[in-house]
Amino acid sequence: MRFGCIADDFTGGSDIASFFVKGGLSTVLYNGVPEANEDPKADVCVIALKTRTQETKTAVKDSLEAISWLKKKGAQQFYVKYCSTFDSTPEGNIGPICDAVMKVLDVPYTILCPALPVNGRTVKSGNLYVNGVPLHESPMKNHPLTPMWDSDIVELMGTQSTFPSMKLSRSINKEELENYIENVTKETDASHFYLVPDHDKDKDAEKIIQLFGDLKLITGGSGLAEPLAKMHNESVQTGISGKSKSPALILAGSCSEATRNQILEYQLSGGESYFMDPNKLLSGEDSVENIWNVIKENKGKSILVYSSDTPKNVKKIQEQGIESVAEKLENATADLAERAVNSGYNRIIVAGGETSGAVTKRLGYSGYHIGESIAPGVPIMIPTHDIQTRIVLKSGNFGESDFFIRALSSI
Repeated sequence: MRFGCIADDFTGGSDIASFFVKGGLSTVLYNGVPEANEDPKADVCVIALKTRTQETKTAVKDSLEAISWLKKKGAQQFYVKYCSTFDSTPEGNIGPICDAVMKVLDVPYTILCPALPVNGRTVKSGNLYVNGVPLHESPMKNHPLTPMWDSDIVELMGTQSTFPSMKLSRSINKEELENYIENVTKETDASHFYLVPDHDKDKDAEKIIQLFGDLKLITGGSGLAEPLAKMHNESVQTGISGKSKSPALILAGSCSEATRNQILEYQLSGGESYFMDPNKLLSGEDSVENIWNVIKENKGKSILVYSSDTPKNVKKIQEQGIESVAEKLENATADLAERAVNSGYNRIIVAGGETSGAVTKRLGYSGYHIGESIAPGVPIMIPTHDIQTRIVLKSGNFGESDFFIRALSSI
């Protein structure tokens, strides 16, 4: 195993796994820390956790458990993957997790690089942008779980981490790096620290990897995975391919603008859909049983079931208690996915990180072969013990407006 990677949720795990595959490295993705006797025969092993929104102490504990497992399995380098839109909350988990991993691996410094230019996430002068708009001015400022209140990565880490962070000059080269690191160590008198490189073009990733590709620990989004894989590519990627002829169930729980546009495009194309109204589920006016009957009445055709809504409407619903609403929706979505797979639906497409986590946990698949990507960061996944099934999990903000249509034609 060349790389051991931990990701903050399942869609984040499939996202970075897809880029390792694109770079030419065989990759296996696990849902949670595998059993001790599991033997991942791949260049890269990605462990998807639930640390994006977990309580911090639990998130750190789970992260260290995963790193320990990867070390025992022979990982030579490590990657902490977090969301490409970071986390603006002072109580965010990125800082505590990266601090803990840096200490346990005994590395003096690493980089913070959440960029993924191909999906509009860029870092310029240490500030994070979404499609050219500063993070805290983008639609992500209204994210229901991790609202984005700042775009300066150094400032964001200042509230989360116990170690200093500093912006790295774009002009620095390999020859200058050693002296620069030595000076930073003296000036900060810190045992550990972070560097924030600019990454607003795809070619920037190649330079970052030239500078830092040999680090024992790298942290960031998935934007560095492909050039990192190419740097170490020693194998020929062979995936499991082939399409399924079964009907598909599409489940959308993300309330991002991108997913809402994808739902609209799917509906305008003539695709069948059903709105899973949170209020009706909470009141008992609607139920999983009723929704499943609607799916069955569709007579084996593909159908989209969605709870995605505007931030304004989501906020109104959350006034009834965010935990009860989220739990109800996640359980309902997972129930539908389980019924579908048990009824011969071999194509499952899910939009939204939390929704994907609930679905994969319920389906119980522990490992996945990573295949080709439908969109950047969104691969086709084949369960290692059920190679007839095709699963696509996408982060809410990923994909063009025709994503669901393209996904159906690809799997």
